[in-house]
Amino acid sequence: MAAALLDKLTAQVGLIGLGLMGSRLTRRLDTFGWRIRAWNRSPKPAEELNRWGITIAPSIGALVAQSDVILSSLANDAAVRSVYFDDGGVFLKANPGTVIVEMSTISPELSRRLHQEARARGIKFLDVAISGSTPAVEAGAVTLLAGGDKETFEQCVPIFESIARQWFLIGPGSSGVQMKLVVNLLLGLDMQAIAEAVSLGEHLQIDRNVMLDVLSKTAVVAPAMEGKIRKIRDGDYSPEFPLRLMSKDMSLVMDAATTSGADLPAASLALSVLSANVSASGDLDFAAITPYVIDRGSETKV
Repeated sequence: MAAALLDKLTAQVGLIGLGLMGSRLTRRLDTFGWRIRAWNRSPKPAEELNRWGITIAPSIGALVAQSDVILSSLANDAAVRSVYFDDGGVFLKANPGTVIVEMSTISPELSRRLHQEARARGIKFLDVAISGSTPAVEAGAVTLLAGGDKETFEQCVPIFESIARQWFLIGPGSSGVQMKLVVNLLLGLDMQAIAEAVSLGEHLQIDRNVMLDVLSKTAVVAPAMEGKIRKIRDGDYSPEFPLRLMSKDMSLVMDAATTSGADLPAASLALSVLSANVSASGDLDFAAITPYVIDRGSETKV
């Protein structure tokens, strides 16, 4: 017999990680009437959501022990390891039968370890990567890429309906994270290509606004990149997807390529450009590589 679908009227949902993505997921679930509480490692984001009306748990242990469903959205492998495996962390406090939806972009190796630990403890676990930036999260227009068992995936559909436009079960545990790396490889290369196209256009002295307007209307520019072209036009690199996270994701892509034997020369170049900008522009949107690419071209010409 299939497990019952999650019910917003009865399920207690715990949110872990209240950064750019997690805070927006929390607000959407609250808006859609889910019974939610949240927790964050640093207090300021939690205080902001508490002013919104979200209940903040006093500790991660208290959140997990009283939750039927847990969603986590964290920055990197180190944060996920700490939250799940440290004393008082998720795995020590979660009750058997708890559903965990882990939404961070992490290494496939860590994702597989999380699945293994969850199985050993009788916990239902999905890795569900998010494809889409912060405006898409706010609009409920993201795509979800899941890895895990079909029954748990189907049980979580009511939550997916509240936060996403579409959702896919890619395969067994860690498949969602692996698919996210494939998707973000394209995202990183698309941004690199646009930055170089803009650089070429400027060096050819094409009117900047005309060039960007035409680029945004061509079939070769992916819909996800239209917002990046607007950022370039306005010189507004406020973060929708921070450059430091894009750099982290491309590092994960290259690690996965090394492990699997894939040869990704263009991705290697894109990572080098991102890495060169992390110290100065890491908290800006990853479209901020564009002025760097333009300036580097000018220096080369000189």
